[in-house]
Amino acid sequence: MNSRTRLSKVLMFLLIATIMMSIAFAGSDKRRGTAGAQELLIPVGAVGTAMGGSYGAVISGIEAAYWNPAGVARMDGNGEAIFSHMDYIADINVEYAGIASRMGSIGVLGATLKTIDFGEIPVTTTDDPDGTGEYYSPRYMTIGLLYSKVMTDRINFGAKFNFISEQIMRVNASGIALNAGVQYRTAEDGFMMGVALRNLGTDMLFTGADLEQVISAPGVEPGTRDEPWRIPLSSFELPTQLEIAIAYGLYNNGGTKVTVGGSFLNDNFSLDQYTVGAEIELINMVYLRGSYALAEDPETHEFYSGNEEFLWSSGFGVGMKLNMGSTNIKIDYAMRPSYLFSTNSWLSFRVGF
Repeated sequence: MNSRTRLSKVLMFLLIATIMMSIAFAGSDKRRGTAGAQELLIPVGAVGTAMGGSYGAVISGIEAAYWNPAGVARMDGNGEAIFSHMDYIADINVEYAGIASRMGSIGVLGATLKTIDFGEIPVTTTDDPDGTGEYYSPRYMTIGLLYSKVMTDRINFGAKFNFISEQIMRVNASGIALNAGVQYRTAEDGFMMGVALRNLGTDMLFTGADLEQVISAPGVEPGTRDEPWRIPLSSFELPTQLEIAIAYGLYNNGGTKVTVGGSFLNDNFSLDQYTVGAEIELINMVYLRGSYALAEDPETHEFYSGNEEFLWSSGFGVGMKLNMGSTNIKIDYAMRPSYLFSTNSWLSFRVGF
């Protein structure tokens, strides 16, 4: 048994152990809204979003860095870059960029950058509840470093470290999160499976000058003996997720290809999610995608979709691939209706070289 085969078996063992741990430590709906670094849950890339995560077993290229980093190793060519723009809720914009390069037998190395633009928010105080005339803009940024490798003709593995930074005026927090995944396939267009663990890392704790106040000691005339005092804050765990996805190639002939997939997402701070999706590839150039998602309360086993309990339901997308010699360009668009808020939309550009 060679070292690569042994390593592949170790990865499969870790994969199964992760699934069992997820079942044992399932999240609770009662913890919703209590996790830190919620921006980690905002999806990026039009392909994976249109498929609602159900494509985690087969997604490839630099966009897989978010959904399942194992898929980055199966990118076309020696390198790939992506830029993605997202119109999120409440006029919030999300920008995402990434690049990956194949380094021979070492595997694939890459980096990603995700920023969130909240716009300008008016500063309000107890004395000026309508605004002081000043404005501030929170700064949220996540930098990722990834590694991905094809272990055998059937198994590939990937891992990504995210460095998280959040700043609101003079208060900030930072943390590190690990994403890791494995993809397995029986054949090129046969049964495929993927498992991805996301956002496993350090707690987030805000510190900074805006948490410091000057107060007067009890029983002392105000202004005669002021003392500095720091507002105590609790730390927040990261929203760890485990996603298990399967896919199957239904049809592949004459430039037309149909792939269907499904996934189960366990979130330790929210509802479990089930998603099904499909992608149709036409003339090796045009792509049509769609998905539908349900959320389940792990305690009551009630299902929700597109309502106050679970804002999302369906996703749709289109894409086009243009081959230009050794370079290929992929343009993808996705939209996802949201209950209460405006429809989310993504536009992604990928360049393979």
